[in-house]
Amino acid sequence: MKTALLFLALFTTHYSNSQTIGLETFATGFSSPVEIANAGDSRLFVVEKGGTIKILNPNGTINATAFLNISGQVSTGSEQGLLGLAFHPNYASNGLFFINYTNTSGNTVIAKYSVNIGNPNIANPSSVSILLTIAQPFANHNGGTLKFGTDGYLYIGMGDGGSGGDPGNRAQNTTDLLGKMLRIDVNSGTPYGIPIGNPYVGITGADEIWAIGLRNPWKFSFDKIKNNLWIADVGQNNIEEINIVSATESGLNYGWRCYEGNTAYNTTGCPSQTTMKFPIAVIDHSTGACSVTGGYVYNGTNYPKFKELYFFSDYCNPKIGMMTITGTITYSTVFTGNNFSTFGEDNSGELYIASINNGTIYKIKDTSLGLNTPEISQFIVYPNPTKSEITIRKSNKNYPAEITLFDLNGKIILQQKTMDKPENSIKTNHLPKGIYILSIKNDQGQLSSHRLIIE
Repeated sequence: MKTALLFLALFTTHYSNSQTIGLETFATGFSSPVEIANAGDSRLFVVEKGGTIKILNPNGTINATAFLNISGQVSTGSEQGLLGLAFHPNYASNGLFFINYTNTSGNTVIAKYSVNIGNPNIANPSSVSILLTIAQPFANHNGGTLKFGTDGYLYIGMGDGGSGGDPGNRAQNTTDLLGKMLRIDVNSGTPYGIPIGNPYVGITGADEIWAIGLRNPWKFSFDKIKNNLWIADVGQNNIEEINIVSATESGLNYGWRCYEGNTAYNTTGCPSQTTMKFPIAVIDHSTGACSVTGGYVYNGTNYPKFKELYFFSDYCNPKIGMMTITGTITYSTVFTGNNFSTFGEDNSGELYIASINNGTIYKIKDTSLGLNTPEISQFIVYPNPTKSEITIRKSNKNYPAEITLFDLNGKIILQQKTMDKPENSIKTNHLPKGIYILSIKNDQGQLSSHRLIIE
């Protein structure tokens, strides 16, 4: 009992401190991952820049057969490639999903597909329908993200067309789709409809435009609880920016190329500064940043101290930032050896992050909730939260030799030894609902701990 009380005391001390971001290796072996999406179930879909989408299962395994492979149709130089994936809000019933890629001519393509009727783990490649093709004058600044808003419409982030400094001033041109946030209705029209409320319907400007003045909105997301739109816009030479607006605000001008962040860049012929939407946060390149990677607002249940914080990172500065809705930022330590390219959110609201250079998908954790838990954990515990059973899977050469489950009073609830298999299942259906601490000792005598929720 002394050991249990010591464990609880240490846990309480850590819990009272501010949250600490840790990364748990969830899966490895991907080639240039640039997007992680979920289809409303327990699977994650990992988009590889070269043109494939692979299924990542909740136990960290990767399906041998790709969900979709269009590698022969994709250009992959510079910032080109298969860049975005979004599942229809009614995917469970209609099987439709949408991708964003640059074709072999270097132009952006938005395409619709459906899943194979007989196999939910592969797409039907012959179901393809091209919704939109947008000419790209240069190979960089393609944007790439697709997201469905809470309004049911598909939002498309488009970069300014590339080169540097937006030489064609496309982001401020309301008749050009580049440098914009687009919004289309994929449930009506041929090949799509224009939603009521798009700001340029009936006046000069492209009907698809929702907002203008973006440089390269590589990653954006919706906070579906508060219905806010978060846009991380990659900067020019000096400043990265993060914007937040209500998802219902249309016709906004985010300022590029007139302004980089909130600093004047090229104001020739620009409208008044008062007509523009300026960022909630800017990150100067003097910090080591070079290309912001936007993420998500945390709406999961595993880590209460993450609640309502927006997570983001940077390609050149591998720290993870957490930002409040008012713009206050705190950072993790540096995760050396990573170039973070995308975040992901699973169906439970838990967050993941991918490193494009080493092909690893990490699960984001609050390590202040654990004891002796390294930043990259030794074991994968799933599902968490759970209802009836958990599985402990080894993620390195060490096996779990002993597991001990404590309640929050420090009482040992369950203990099991000699777990010498790669995966070990533990029944939890006899335990009351609540929060527990799972301590795992490996065969070298090292301890790690996990916060476990039983529903």
